Amino acid sequence: MQAMIHYSTGQILHTCFAKGRVHDFKLFKKSMKSLHFRPFILADKGYLGLAKTGLRGLIPFKANKQRPLDPYLKYLNKQINRRRITVEHTFGALKRFKILNSLYRNRRTRIALRFNLIAAIFNLELLKK
Repeated sequence: MQAMIHYSTGQILHTCFAKGRVHDFKLFKKSMKSLHFRPFILADKGYLGLAKTGLRGLIPFKANKQRPLDPYLKYLNKQINRRRITVEHTFGALKRFKILNSLYRNRRTRIALRFNLIAAIFNLELLKK
Protein backbone atom coordinates (compact mmCIF):
# COMPACT_ATOMS: atom_id res chain seq x y z
CA MET A 1 0.00 0.00 0.00
CA GLN A 2 1.06 3.55 -0.60
CA ALA A 3 -0.63 6.82 0.25
CA MET A 4 -0.04 10.42 -0.79
CA ILE A 5 -0.69 12.85 2.02
CA HIS A 6 -1.17 16.62 1.79
CA TYR A 7 1.72 18.41 3.47
CA SER A 8 -0.15 21.03 5.49
CA THR A 9 -3.55 19.45 6.16
CA GLY A 10 -2.54 15.82 6.58
CA GLN A 11 -5.39 14.60 4.37
CA ILE A 12 -4.93 11.47 2.30
CA LEU A 13 -5.07 12.49 -1.35
CA HIS A 14 -4.29 9.31 -3.25
CA THR A 15 -3.77 5.61 -2.52
CA CYS A 16 -2.13 2.89 -4.60
CA PHE A 17 -1.96 -0.87 -4.09
CA ALA A 18 -0.03 -3.80 -5.51
CA LYS A 19 -0.37 -7.55 -5.25
CA GLY A 20 2.34 -9.13 -3.14
CA ARG A 21 5.65 -7.56 -2.23
CA VAL A 22 6.57 -4.59 -4.38
CA HIS A 23 9.31 -2.02 -3.75
CA ASP A 24 8.08 1.42 -2.72
CA PHE A 25 9.59 3.19 -5.71
CA LYS A 26 8.12 0.74 -8.24
CA LEU A 27 4.68 1.25 -6.72
CA PHE A 28 5.30 5.01 -6.75
CA LYS A 29 6.04 5.02 -10.49
CA LYS A 30 2.86 3.03 -11.09
CA SER A 31 0.78 5.47 -9.05
CA MET A 32 2.22 8.53 -10.84
CA LYS A 33 0.65 7.36 -14.11
CA SER A 34 -2.85 7.74 -12.67
CA LEU A 35 -2.35 11.22 -11.18
CA HIS A 36 -3.54 14.32 -13.02
CA PHE A 37 -1.17 16.71 -11.22
CA ARG A 38 2.58 16.91 -10.60
CA PRO A 39 3.19 16.98 -6.85
CA PHE A 40 6.26 18.17 -4.96
CA ILE A 41 7.34 15.11 -3.02
CA LEU A 42 8.81 14.73 0.46
CA ALA A 43 9.95 11.12 0.59
CA ASP A 44 12.22 8.83 2.58
CA LYS A 45 15.43 7.17 1.38
CA GLY A 46 13.55 4.45 -0.47
CA TYR A 47 12.83 6.88 -3.31
CA LEU A 48 16.40 7.64 -4.40
CA GLY A 49 15.62 7.54 -8.15
CA LEU A 50 13.06 10.35 -7.88
CA ALA A 51 15.18 12.89 -9.80
CA LYS A 52 15.42 10.55 -12.81
CA THR A 53 11.61 10.54 -13.17
CA GLY A 54 11.52 14.31 -13.68
CA LEU A 55 9.52 15.02 -10.51
CA ARG A 56 10.53 17.59 -7.96
CA GLY A 57 11.06 16.52 -4.39
CA LEU A 58 13.24 16.31 -1.31
CA ILE A 59 14.91 13.09 -0.24
CA PRO A 60 17.34 12.79 2.68
CA PHE A 61 20.99 12.19 1.83
CA LYS A 62 22.33 8.70 2.37
CA ALA A 63 25.62 7.80 4.04
CA ASN A 64 27.62 4.59 3.97
CA LYS A 65 30.58 3.19 5.87
CA GLN A 66 33.19 4.57 3.48
CA ARG A 67 31.56 8.00 3.16
CA PRO A 68 29.86 9.35 6.29
CA LEU A 69 27.76 12.50 6.00
CA ASP A 70 29.40 15.81 6.76
CA PRO A 71 27.68 18.12 9.29
CA TYR A 72 25.97 20.29 6.65
CA LEU A 73 24.30 17.27 5.00
CA LYS A 74 23.21 16.05 8.44
CA TYR A 75 21.66 19.48 9.02
CA LEU A 76 19.84 19.27 5.67
CA ASN A 77 18.55 15.77 6.52
CA LYS A 78 17.21 17.10 9.79
CA GLN A 79 15.39 19.92 8.00
CA ILE A 80 13.88 17.53 5.45
CA ASN A 81 12.74 15.12 8.17
CA ARG A 82 11.28 18.00 10.16
CA ARG A 83 8.97 18.70 7.23
CA ARG A 84 8.16 14.99 6.73
CA ILE A 85 6.99 14.44 10.30
CA THR A 86 3.37 15.33 9.49
CA VAL A 87 3.32 12.48 6.97
CA GLU A 88 4.73 10.05 9.53
CA HIS A 89 2.16 11.18 12.10
CA THR A 90 -0.61 10.51 9.58
CA PHE A 91 0.67 6.98 8.96
CA GLY A 92 0.82 6.46 12.72
CA ALA A 93 -2.78 7.59 13.06
CA LEU A 94 -3.81 5.18 10.30
CA LYS A 95 -2.11 2.31 12.10
CA ARG A 96 -4.38 2.90 15.08
CA PHE A 97 -6.91 1.04 12.98
CA LYS A 98 -5.79 -2.47 13.90
CA ILE A 99 -6.53 -3.84 10.43
CA LEU A 100 -3.55 -1.89 9.06
CA ASN A 101 -1.23 -2.63 11.95
CA SER A 102 -1.39 -6.42 11.92
CA LEU A 103 -1.27 -9.21 9.38
CA TYR A 104 -4.19 -8.97 6.97
CA ARG A 105 -6.02 -12.32 7.03
CA ASN A 106 -9.00 -11.63 4.75
CA ARG A 107 -9.32 -11.70 0.96
CA ARG A 108 -6.57 -9.73 -0.71
CA THR A 109 -8.97 -8.25 -3.22
CA ARG A 110 -10.73 -6.34 -0.46
CA ILE A 111 -7.74 -4.66 1.19
CA ALA A 112 -7.83 -1.73 -1.25
CA LEU A 113 -11.49 -1.12 -0.48
CA ARG A 114 -10.92 -1.31 3.26
CA PHE A 115 -7.88 0.96 3.19
CA ASN A 116 -9.79 3.54 1.14
CA LEU A 117 -12.66 3.39 3.66
CA ILE A 118 -10.23 3.92 6.53
CA ALA A 119 -8.65 6.83 4.63
CA ALA A 120 -12.10 8.38 4.12
CA ILE A 121 -12.90 8.03 7.82
CA PHE A 122 -9.55 9.61 8.68
CA ASN A 123 -10.15 12.53 6.29
CA LEU A 124 -13.63 13.02 7.75
CA GLU A 125 -12.19 13.14 11.27
CA LEU A 126 -9.69 15.78 10.11
CA LEU A 127 -12.53 17.94 8.79
CA LYS A 128 -14.34 17.76 12.14
CA LYS A 129 -11.35 19.19 14.01
